[in-house]
Amino acid sequence: MPYVVTTECIQCGACAAGCESNAIHEEPTQSVIDVAICIECGSCHTNCPVSAIVFMEEQEYADLLAKQGAVKAQSGTA
Repeated sequence: MPYVVTTECIQCGACAAGCESNAIHEEPTQSVIDVAICIECGSCHTNCPVSAIVFMEEQEYADLLAKQGAVKAQSGTA
């Protein structure tokens, strides 16, 4: 059950600065949490000044990944 960065991310770096496991990195449009490294401590969620980080249940996260995969397949990106 991971924390996920939403499109409201303003790339301020507050989430990454407080991350105990170094699971957050910047991408061109927003920060991203590596769920394989994240220890789910919640500091990113607490530190985000715009509430762009949300906690998702397993099924909700699986649905999001499936949707993102479908969008990438349609656009031809990997």
